[in-house]
Amino acid sequence: MKDALPLSALLSHALVAFTIECDNEVERHKFHTTTRQGVAGRVRGPWLVSMAMWSNCLRFLDSDGVTVQELERRARTKTNLAGMLRWGYITIESSSARGRAVKPRPSDIVRPTAAGARSREIWRPVPGIIEERWRERFGAKQIEALRQALQAIVDPIADNLPDGMPILRYALVNPPLQNKNRGQSTGNGESVIELPTLLSKVLLAFALEFERASELSLAICADLLRVLNEEGVRLRDLPKLTGVSKEAIRMAMGILRKRHLGMLGTEAGSKNKLVRLTAKGADAQKEYRRLLHLLEDRWEARYRKAAIDALRNALREIVGDGSHESSRLWEGLEPPPEGWRASLPQPETLPHFPMVLHRGGYPDGS
Repeated sequence: MKDALPLSALLSHALVAFTIECDNEVERHKFHTTTRQGVAGRVRGPWLVSMAMWSNCLRFLDSDGVTVQELERRARTKTNLAGMLRWGYITIESSSARGRAVKPRPSDIVRPTAAGARSREIWRPVPGIIEERWRERFGAKQIEALRQALQAIVDPIADNLPDGMPILRYALVNPPLQNKNRGQSTGNGESVIELPTLLSKVLLAFALEFERASELSLAICADLLRVLNEEGVRLRDLPKLTGVSKEAIRMAMGILRKRHLGMLGTEAGSKNKLVRLTAKGADAQKEYRRLLHLLEDRWEARYRKAAIDALRNALREIVGDGSHESSRLWEGLEPPPEGWRASLPQPETLPHFPMVLHRGGYPDGS
């Protein structure tokens, strides 16, 4: 590797850390419901979700409602409408005389519930609040340098990239771009683009280019394939080694096994389950590393080496080596004592690519 962390991992560490800080801040409002709080008695608010559901749904809704087609045009990506309906954020009014279809139609009207509108107002200032905390923690000069380096890459990119990381599809691939300009400036019309939007656009552009050249998604390669070997890694250790949830590991493992890249066995002399790369999987791991090198070289040629170096350097100032012991990102990741993350084992790393799943959009697949 050119660096201890490749460019995509540096972007991911920064974005995931920022997202978790935002999620924790929203949870402190005690408006939403979580499994840890329980659902007995009166439900205080909609089911808690991550920033992705703000970025690709809530921020684009208003009391008058928008069609499904218009929501996707504004967000430039599809959202988990079934989840948002089930979790209490939206209503969907069917354009059909037969009532609401099982699958929403493009002309169906999406409106926020009262709880959804309240959640939207809670979310609205949070990215700015967390960015201000980052300025205090890392220094205004460092954050401004990061903003400028990201903006230099975002400016030449077509304006059809969504404001946040989209929900991963089957095989954990990113959905193709909508190829529709939503008719308003980047960042939902705001004069200053939010920092997570800048991070998301650059990382997604890199991921889409990677996935056009790869048989595996960047999420599977960067998070799971990266840490495996032919000798075997304990299955129970994978969440802490990858920074992603057991559920996300299970999905990724399903793809590796289906494609004969990885296999599940048992450690000699114990009942511990081991995940091993096959010879084909070891070749896929080498191909992943080769593609990272190739794409970074392409980006240096396309956007100028000085611009990519400036982005790497700005990210290093924030991310460091990414480890729990020495990266300052972790200073802001302590969950509120009553928060749902407080009861989970702490990972050793942040995801090398966000695992944004239909489960609620959490960046580690929780």
